[in-house]
Amino acid sequence: MKGHPHNPPRSGAMHVQQIISTHPQAHGEANGALIACIEACYDCAQTCTSCADACLGEARVADLAQCIRSCLDCADVCGVAGTLATRRTGSNQLLVQRTLELCQEACRLCAEECEQHAAHMAHCAVCAEACRRCENACRQALTENFATQH
Repeated sequence: MKGHPHNPPRSGAMHVQQIISTHPQAHGEANGALIACIEACYDCAQTCTSCADACLGEARVADLAQCIRSCLDCADVCGVAGTLATRRTGSNQLLVQRTLELCQEACRLCAEECEQHAAHMAHCAVCAEACRRCENACRQALTENFATQH
């Protein structure tokens, strides 16, 4: 029984695979690279939001304005990318492709910014790592799903 204390529900990452594979237009299949990308997008959005908030709590917050902006921009883009990539009804593949390309770039820029502060702020190190994972997941999803489109 799901949710029972001796049999807890699966982690949130597993739900993406589960729900998409139950979609009538997915026919029980879910693209692994796209699933990993969706998971990475949502993880990165949360991590970037948290990093921006942690930056606001730092003593020299004024010095972190660009980092905060990068994190918030990346969080917004990742959230949209995860949402668009999740939708299976109908198709707007060009929009999904362009959004994943934008997400890849937002993650690259945010990672570069956070890496400048990572030696002194653990939250920036964690955020940079999440951004690099998402950047790579977007790249992989684009390669496997959109390589032949222009």
